[in-house]
Amino acid sequence: MSDKPEELLHQLKSLSGPFPAWNLEQLPNRPGELFLDWLKLAVENNVKEPHAMTLSTVDQHGYPDARVLILKNIIQDTFYFASSSTSRKGQQLNDNPKVALTLYWPSLGRQIRIRGTAQDQGDEAGVADFRKRKPGARAVAMTQRQSEILANEHDLNRSIELQEKVLQDNPDFAEPHWRLYAVHAQEVEFWQGDPDRKHIRVQYTYQDEQWRKNRLWP
Repeated sequence: MSDKPEELLHQLKSLSGPFPAWNLEQLPNRPGELFLDWLKLAVENNVKEPHAMTLSTVDQHGYPDARVLILKNIIQDTFYFASSSTSRKGQQLNDNPKVALTLYWPSLGRQIRIRGTAQDQGDEAGVADFRKRKPGARAVAMTQRQSEILANEHDLNRSIELQEKVLQDNPDFAEPHWRLYAVHAQEVEFWQGDPDRKHIRVQYTYQDEQWRKNRLWP
């Protein structure tokens, strides 16, 4: 194996297939319907963590920022995720709610790109989502130190232990800064990769209160 990055990367395979067929003659009128069809196929094909998606935001200096988190729900053409409003992404969402979501399933050669505006769903929705989280995840969220510099592991473990004690004493406690966000899609692109790079791309755009779909060049 080469030690040169360029040669190492060149040796790696991509879009080797085979990939599932995609009948473009039966496209639904709304992107949310097609998303659910693709998600079900991903689950049936044992795609690992098909609900993992990249959330992209922009910081106060105009730099893009991205991280992987979990898709919580989809209702019609609205996609949901959760985060602390005091986290870096929470602060970025407050300053600029325009976001992009990206899902990629290599084994199927499929990618979904979503652009839209994120909206905080309010206290009740945030509490409900927080209480659905596993105890360990709740305890970590309650430390309220995400993205801060960690001086040593002891501080982290001690903080989590304290929050676990809070949850033991009050199982219904909910972190007030925890929020559920809804991304109202304005543009959704479905991408089916092809080994010969003749990719199939279908883009849905919301215009004049209706969805329009177009085939794009690879």
